[in-house]
Amino acid sequence: MSIWPQHMRATTTHARRGHISNTFRYGVDFVLIDPEASDGPALFSRNRFNLATVHDRHHGGPPRQGRGTPWAREAFSAAGLDCGRLQIMLLTQPAVMGLLFNPVSFWLAMDKDQTTLRAVIAEVTNTSGGRHSYLCHLPAFAPITADRRITATNIFHVSPFQEIAGGYHFRFSISRRHIAIRIHYENGPDGVTASLGGPLGPMC
Repeated sequence: MSIWPQHMRATTTHARRGHISNTFRYGVDFVLIDPEASDGPALFSRNRFNLATVHDRHHGGPPRQGRGTPWAREAFSAAGLDCGRLQIMLLTQPAVMGLLFNPVSFWLAMDKDQTTLRAVIAEVTNTSGGRHSYLCHLPAFAPITADRRITATNIFHVSPFQEIAGGYHFRFSISRRHIAIRIHYENGPDGVTASLGGPLGPMC
């Protein structure tokens, strides 16, 4: 029996430093799904209305024009990753009663044992409806562990308080029981540290 989908009762924290500084923290619900599998529990669906729903069109391409998992496989393959030997998972906020707020989702490319993370696509959507996806991996697609840092250049406007400059540092800790993601944006003296984490459990 599949263990997917999983529910993550997460906490997210944003701490801004520099000439404008503030910190906030709140709870949020994410789901970790096999986006090619069946729906799952009665109150969760893919591509049809339910209490909680994940629509393929919201992921893998422009918002509301996404292609879902085929897009993710193409993106990983274009970077040189052999997706035929991998499990592709999606960590995202579901739409709840048709309402969706999802500033960032994560495509996870894992070995078939679902314990070794090889690459991540961080799918970032801003408040004006734009989207950019950051591909994160280590040289030769070495296993991504919690102690490894992955860097990316900022090329996408996310916040009115940030320039399109500087860069990101990503850290990922992914297991069957817990997820912790940390993203640090740095641009000279200014920056933001965002974290997302929480335990995984069956979706009831």
